[in-house]
This record gives sequence, structure tokens and C-alpha cells, in this order.
Amino acid sequence: MSADFLFELGTEELPPKALKTLMNALREGIAGGLDTQDLDYDAIHAYASPRRLAVLVRDLAEQTPVKEVVTYGPPAKIAFDQDGNPTKAAEAFASKNGLSVTELTTENDGKADKLVARSKAGGQSVVELLGDIVNDALAKLPIAKRMRWGASRTEFVRPAHWLVMLYGDEIVDAEVLGLRANRCTRGHRFHYNHELDLFNPSDYLEKLASTGYVLADMDARRDLIREQVDAEAKKVGGTAVIDDDLLDEVTALVEWPVALLGNFEKRFLNVPAEALIASMKEHQKYFHLVDAQGKLMPHFITVANIESDDPEQVIDGNERVIRPRLSDAAFFFDTDLKHTLESRREQLKPIVFQKQLGSVFEKTERIAALAHIIAAEIGANPSLATRAGQLCKSDLVTEMVLEFDNMQGIAGYYYARNDGEHEEVAQAMKEQYLPKFAGDALPETTTGAIIALADRLDTISGIFGIGQQPTGSKDPFALRRASLGALRLLVEKNLDLDLRKLLVDSLTLHGLISGTPKAGAPLNRILDYMLERFRAWYEDAGIPVEVFLAVSARKVSNPLDIDQRVKAVHEFYQLPQAQALAAANKRVANILAKSGAPAGALDPALLRESAEKALAEAVQAKAKVVEPLFAKRAYTEALTQLADLQETVDAFFDQVMVNAEDEQLRNNRLALLQQLGDLFLAVADISLLAPAKG
Repeated sequence: MSADFLFELGTEELPPKALKTLMNALREGIAGGLDTQDLDYDAIHAYASPRRLAVLVRDLAEQTPVKEVVTYGPPAKIAFDQDGNPTKAAEAFASKNGLSVTELTTENDGKADKLVARSKAGGQSVVELLGDIVNDALAKLPIAKRMRWGASRTEFVRPAHWLVMLYGDEIVDAEVLGLRANRCTRGHRFHYNHELDLFNPSDYLEKLASTGYVLADMDARRDLIREQVDAEAKKVGGTAVIDDDLLDEVTALVEWPVALLGNFEKRFLNVPAEALIASMKEHQKYFHLVDAQGKLMPHFITVANIESDDPEQVIDGNERVIRPRLSDAAFFFDTDLKHTLESRREQLKPIVFQKQLGSVFEKTERIAALAHIIAAEIGANPSLATRAGQLCKSDLVTEMVLEFDNMQGIAGYYYARNDGEHEEVAQAMKEQYLPKFAGDALPETTTGAIIALADRLDTISGIFGIGQQPTGSKDPFALRRASLGALRLLVEKNLDLDLRKLLVDSLTLHGLISGTPKAGAPLNRILDYMLERFRAWYEDAGIPVEVFLAVSARKVSNPLDIDQRVKAVHEFYQLPQAQALAAANKRVANILAKSGAPAGALDPALLRESAEKALAEAVQAKAKVVEPLFAKRAYTEALTQLADLQETVDAFFDQVMVNAEDEQLRNNRLALLQQLGDLFLAVADISLLAPAKG
């Protein structure tokens, strides 16, 4: 036998950004509780609106399954004396299991005859368990800060006001958060502010919607909002830009959504679109519209939580609210245009970047100097890079950024254009923060990429230089993200630069080292830390870690070169000859390490065996082929050529004794192996591709 189970908790307005998480966690918590009790059910659904969290379980079994429990006791020879009478061991076992000795049986457990107690477990009524299951699920919800209300010591994310718990058409006798379960839910706060009796869980969604003006299904409500917003946008020939996070938040704010189209004055379109969008989206939760060219239109769409008899009044109210917001943005923009980014640099001097690393002004000076160096090395325009570095943080002190922090960089772009700066310098103002997260776009301009790289390297080298590098899970300066961003810039923008040298330049600008590449202390720590970020990068790309380690062993410090090597070794790794050659290189490395003596020059006159002559000829021939390929970093082609050596190498090890008694012969063969190993080591230590012996 089974029936549907409905749980609904009515509350004051729940935090919209957390509603979806709370709903899903509640479903998982109740499902986990049911599974722990081995209770069968067909499906479980979760619902949520601003004032309720609910879970509906379809065809939930009315009791836990009945199972036979078999418990083995002491061996029969201990349980009974010579006369067959039960001993104290038998009596104790029977008492422990709530049975008499006569109810015990004797069975063989595969090793010996033992006393056995058989009993039944389970069969507990589900309604007796549901209260504890729900309470446990609520207690485990991911709530950052719980609150109390009234005189009660009960705690939850918001005060709870009603509780519905039905199993079939019966009320579950349970208490949750100080409330006794009943069958009364409540409708919409304005459209149907009354109690609404539920007589069957299966009626929940339909009755709330048809009578209570509440769409409890969050996914259905979300889809309806998207549909309504798109329809309103089409009325003015526009397209609504529907951000998923904003859509989720709006869905969590309404129970009966009604999308309405509003307007604002066209004069506001002179303000940067990003500022207007930020004001509409973040402050008012409005969706903005764009035309066919992607330009902002003087319209917005709001989603009301009420079906008004006079929607024009609702629209007018929203237009009255947004107008001062947009006026503020326009005022900030107009005020900022009166001052150049250059003139604002003085205002950066009192702003501390980090107390041991100086002010934001000093940071821009270092960024500009490092950007000049980078630009010169890659053949870009050093003067543009220097200028962009000097101006890159000036917009931090503008009115626009002080009001809308997400305008950082974007405001700088508009102000640089207004100041008559070079277009690439202006673009660099907003591109300096790219990529902001994994998978984000990279700067399109060369100057933007240079500033983005210089900024990150300045932060990383400075923080490491003063000994505040990340430890464990703590990374207050987001150096992991900065390191990955720097690597992406170097690799994906094809910046052929030596990271070691860049770090030396950056540390020198900080005054932390003397300026020579041999400077060890923070330099090697930073370099190792940054290049180690490649490991996760390649794992995410499906490249085995041993491929990265084979390249890493060569201590290359040019990220673009590293990436080219890793991709080449990965292709080589998939060739049929790869494992045999990796094993051979491992053998070569071990032999050379054990020899203890440095290999000298190869003397062709000392080659005796046909297999060693063949290998020497093959190595010499391949060297002529691959050395030009190495020079132009055609690593994939070079390794493909070297893969042809497999049969010759195998024949050498099968037929030639390397450690010959004759010292000259032995050293000559070691020299041959050194030449063979060096061919592969020009790309990576492929011996690390060989599987470890178990």
C-alpha cells in the first residue's frame, strides 16, 4: 500500500538568491531520510515560492519493509552441556535477542554449528517517521545565519507561520519548527490572503494556482516569466536580455508573475549602456532590451507579483522609480567627463594597494614599466602599453565606479575615449580585467593583453615577494585565478615570452631582487607555483598528468613553449611505439645514472655490433631531421620522426651488452645512449611516460 505525501512550510519572504538552493537541498534531505529507512516511493518533487518550501513524494510506501534478521550466537558445543542442557552462554544469547532458549535454532554458518536467533524487523508506519525525517532535512539546510522569532527558541532562515503535512488524505501527526501539521496552506498575499484547505497531496499545485493565485512550481514559474518577458519585448521590436541569475532571482521574488513593459527617456542613452543596465538589473531587477544591432533600447521589463486591474499605474510607478536611478548615472557620467584620467592619477596616491607594496599609483607605475618591457619583447607598441598602464586604475576614483563598482574598467574605456586617448589604450582600460573567470573571454587588443598580463604579474610577484603566498585553501589575493589568467594570456594570445624573465623584471620593479635571473628566493617559488597551475589545466583537457610531468621535468619556463610541448607529447603518447620508447628511455636514464661517469664523444671506430652501428646511424640521421624541427618548435612532427627509432632501439637492447668489460667499448656505448636520450630530451623526459612497475 502507498499514498502521496505532501510537506509544505509557510514562512515570511525567503531570501531570493538562496531559494533555489534551499528547495533542492530540502528535496535531497527528505529523499535521503526516506532512503535511510528503505522506504519505497515513485518520485519526489520540490517546489518553492517567496513564502513557501514544499516537497511532494509520489506513491510513498505506508511502512518500512519487513525483513528477517538472522543473528548467530555461540557455537552449539558451548551453548549446551554434555546432557544437552542450555548453558549460561545460550541463556544470555536468548535474553539479548528477547527470545527464550526454546525459540533458538542451531545452524551452520559455514564454519561451525551455532545458535541462531531469527526475528522480524521493519514494518514501522511511515507516518511515525515523517516528522523526524522532515525535521532532520530542515536542520541540514545550507543556511548561513538562522534567526529566532517571538518568544520561541526555534531557529530557521525566516519565521515559519504554517505547516502542511498530508499522507494521502490524512494529516500527519507531527511538529516541525514549533508548528503542528494540518491541511491549511495559504494563498497569494494580495490576491487570496486566506487559508486554503488541501484534501489530497495530488491537488496541491492545481488548487494553489486556480484558487490561491500561487504558482508553486519554481521551474514552471521561471518558464512563464521568460515567455512573458519575451512577449513584452516583441511589442516594441526588441529582444530582452535574460540573464539566468537575474531570471532565477526574479522567479524567487514572485508567486504570480506578470511581466510589464516600461520606458525611460531616450536622453539617458547618452550614458554608457553598462551603467544603465547595472542600475536596472541590480537595483530594480529589470530586464533590459536591445535592438537588432545589440544596442540598448529605452525600455525595460519588470515582473510584478500581482495581476493589477490597472497595469498602467504599476508601470508608471516603476518608471518613477527608475528615473532617479538613471538620472544619478547620467549625473555621475557628466561630472566625470570634466576630468581626464590623467588628472585623476594624483588621487590614486593615498589609496593603498597593499601596505608593503605601496599605493595604487605606485602599482600603475610598475604596470606601465613592465608593460613597456613586454611590448618591446613581442614587437608591440611600447608607448601605447606604457600609457595604458599609467591610466589603467584612474577610473577607480570616478563617481561612476564609486556608485557602480562593476563599471570598473568599463568607465575607464569611455573616459579614455572622451579624453582623446588612442583607441587601443581605451580598449585596454576594460580589457585589463580579462579573463575574469575560467572560460571567460580574453582581451582582443594586444595592448589590452599586455596590461592584463602585467597587472597580474605585478600582483603575484609582489604578494609572493613579501611572503604572503597562498596557503592551503586561503588565497585572499586570488593568486590562483591570477596565475591561470596569466597563463591563458601567454598561451592563447601566443605571447612568446619567458615567464622567468618576466618575473625577474616584475620583482626588480618591486625592489625585491637585484634584477638577475639567478635571484632564487621568491623567484623560483613563484615560477613553480604558476607553472603548477598547468597540471589542473591539462587534466581538465583530458591530458594525462604524466604527459605534463614529462614536459615539466625539462624545466622550461616559457608557457607557450610548454603548451606546444605538452600537446606534442600527448599526440606522441597515443602512438603505438610510445610505450616501448618510453620504457627504452627509462632504461637509458637508469644506465647512464648508474654509470657514474659522464659520457664522452661517440667514436664510430669503436662500434662493433651490427645493432649498435644501426642505432648510431639512425640516431645521426634522425638528429639531422629533427634539429631544424626543434628550432622552430615543430615538436609533434619531431616526435613522430623519433617514433621510427623503436625497432632499432629494441634491437640494440636485445643484442648489445652496454656494460661491456672493455672500458672503451662501454664508454662508447654509453655515449651512444646519451645521444639517443638527448634527442627525446629536447622535447620532454619521455621516460616518465613509462608505467611504474607495480
